[in-house]
Amino acid sequence: MFLTFGAPKCPGNNNRYYMGYVKDLFKSTADEQNKEIKSIIEQHGNKKIEDVTIAQVYQGMRGITGLVTETSLLDANEGIRFRGFSIPELREKLAKVPGGNEPLPEGLFYLMLIGQVPTQEDVEHISATWARRSHVPNYVFDVIESFPVSAHPMTQFTAAILALGTESKFAKAYNEGISKKVHWDYIYEDTMTLIARLPRIAAYIYRRKYKNGEHIQPDGMLDWSGNFAHMLGYEDESFRELMRLYLTIHADHEGGNVSAHATHLVGSALSDPYLSFAAGMTGLAGPLHGLANQEVIRWIEEMCKDLNSDQPTKDQIAAYIHKTLTEGKVVPGYGHAVLRKTDPRFTAQMEFAKLHCPDDPTIKTVWNIYEVAPPILESTGKIKNPWPNVDAHSGALLKHYGLVEEEFYTVLFGVSRALGVLASLCWDRALGFPLERPKSITTEWVKNFIKKGEAVS
Repeated sequence: MFLTFGAPKCPGNNNRYYMGYVKDLFKSTADEQNKEIKSIIEQHGNKKIEDVTIAQVYQGMRGITGLVTETSLLDANEGIRFRGFSIPELREKLAKVPGGNEPLPEGLFYLMLIGQVPTQEDVEHISATWARRSHVPNYVFDVIESFPVSAHPMTQFTAAILALGTESKFAKAYNEGISKKVHWDYIYEDTMTLIARLPRIAAYIYRRKYKNGEHIQPDGMLDWSGNFAHMLGYEDESFRELMRLYLTIHADHEGGNVSAHATHLVGSALSDPYLSFAAGMTGLAGPLHGLANQEVIRWIEEMCKDLNSDQPTKDQIAAYIHKTLTEGKVVPGYGHAVLRKTDPRFTAQMEFAKLHCPDDPTIKTVWNIYEVAPPILESTGKIKNPWPNVDAHSGALLKHYGLVEEEFYTVLFGVSRALGVLASLCWDRALGFPLERPKSITTEWVKNFIKKGEAVS
């Protein structure tokens, strides 16, 4: 039986519900992995994984293997896998609300943290824990209110996260002097509290900026995603299902993307989770990272306006794609740095749309673009991956339900991304990863290196 969300009840006489058993399980799992990693380093630490080219040094370190992220792995042909599970497998295996079809993000967080598919009880435990910790201090709202309403939602979101940091248990404990062995403990506590409060902060910003400041109080009887949808002002159960799916599939994407790497990098300096996550969010706000779904929906809207049709034909779409490419522009939502197939996250959203809103004109246009764009892009000979990524579909779904404020889409992304990057931050501290400090070189060094090589050859 699914427990009432937010009620700190214990099934039967199982006291572990009160004792934070997920935290204890995480520690024992991390201890075992620590032993394994130390053995790997001792026996194989000097083995080379790959050589680095000069082009990689100059071009964003693209493809250089230099991070360990336990929570997910991106395969060029299979897409993202969370602890070895594909998105279709997660949609099947992770717990759902009664009568629901989409996985609860609480279950994905547990999976990334522990490495095992959670039981229904495990997911209920996470939900109840986050519900109990979701109260946001009034001074955080005061910080948000200090901004002009015109301020970008991500600016307000990041500032609110930093304001929450005044309550960091890790920062307080570190200042008082704690052993490195217990860093993970306080990082875990901060992580759970921060994730619990993010939907309240994000919804407050949304209602302030777009709904005349008419705020909606949280409902502790709902799950994390359902409560988020409620506070945004959307009571449709299918929209709650969309939020469950959206917050699950955007949660993590290996550790090398900007938001994940920034969180990890700042965290390696022993900055608390609030500072670390805020750093990740400033990266997510960049147009080359978290704004892609905005660009997709705007491109579609511009195409429809240009063609004077809310549902252009495939021939019209093809012509507009050629026009876009001729102008030296890209077709947003298509292509990915790693993936060499249709993003499974795109497919998951398409399946959701076929169930809940198959007749929406914009969504039909998304599907028509999917049929038309790849062969055209592939024919240019310049694009390694002509297939759609996650952003090619998400904006159309949000618009269908009336969430039309495109600037806010990155905040939704940020709430989701917290699950992956903060689970990884817990692992960073549990495994004792050191301060990250890669070596850099100068162009003069590179020129001398090339001259030496030419002299030898």
